[in-house]
Amino acid sequence: MSGIPDYQSLMLPLLEVVAKGETSVPLAEADISARFGLSQAEREELLPSGKQRVLHNRLHWAQFYLTKAGFLESPRRGRFVLTVTGRKLLSNPPARLDKQFLLTVPAFREFYHNNQAKEATEITLPTAQPTSTPDEVVEAAYRATQAALRAELLDRILQNSPTFFESLIVDLLVAMGYGGSRRNVTTQLGRSGDGGVDGVVNEDLLGLDRVYVQAKRYGQGSSVGRPEVQAFVGSLVGLGASKGVFVTTSTFSAQAVEFASHIPQRVILIDGRRLTELMIEHSVGVRSNRVIEFKRLDEDFFSEE
Repeated sequence: MSGIPDYQSLMLPLLEVVAKGETSVPLAEADISARFGLSQAEREELLPSGKQRVLHNRLHWAQFYLTKAGFLESPRRGRFVLTVTGRKLLSNPPARLDKQFLLTVPAFREFYHNNQAKEATEITLPTAQPTSTPDEVVEAAYRATQAALRAELLDRILQNSPTFFESLIVDLLVAMGYGGSRRNVTTQLGRSGDGGVDGVVNEDLLGLDRVYVQAKRYGQGSSVGRPEVQAFVGSLVGLGASKGVFVTTSTFSAQAVEFASHIPQRVILIDGRRLTELMIEHSVGVRSNRVIEFKRLDEDFFSEE
């Protein structure tokens, strides 16, 4: 990810920052960013989950491991200081301070092996990704399974009939809150429309506003070009409509995307990737196999202030 150092490369610099006095991850982040010459964009880069900054996440894990090794300690919530052992280490620092070095420290080695034995899998990082934090390993695994699921969804859609594709779009629109119910949407979508329009969907329960839909089930290697999108927009103009959704299982050409972005009508282009993302998000054609809950320490619970 960009030029952000991995969590192991942050260990020694973090110790050096803490040597100046009690600090926290947000406070140390500014000093660390200056040391590595990180841009503002890099400092604000988020994990794929969007819930934490990459740099903060890596600093948290560096601090966690250094604490387990006895080089840092926490005098109060969210703060940490250097221990006597940590100062001794800094007086003669190793060439590289990383997990392998920490494993030479009895306290950390005991923590590492105890957790490994109890959980049957490492609480720390798999050897295949030594520079990733545990959070990043989980994020990477999640992205990989989502990518595989998206590909599988597209394959299954293409194996079914055009009628099934239309029915799928109906289910998706209903799941997203359009049309009120599947019965209401079905009376509109799926019937042959006027020149380039496959169906009409009520945007609200009362039918005060409508969205016109075009659906193209194309195989891999095909692309919806500007002429098809332009024909759809022409149909919208003829119907006096201002909103449309063009859905395809393939992709849109750059010219098609450019055209759709510079017209008065509001036309949303949904390609195969976005279609499967929406299906996953709204649980259409998929179901939960297993739910894994990750808990974090509640700092407020332990506060005595």
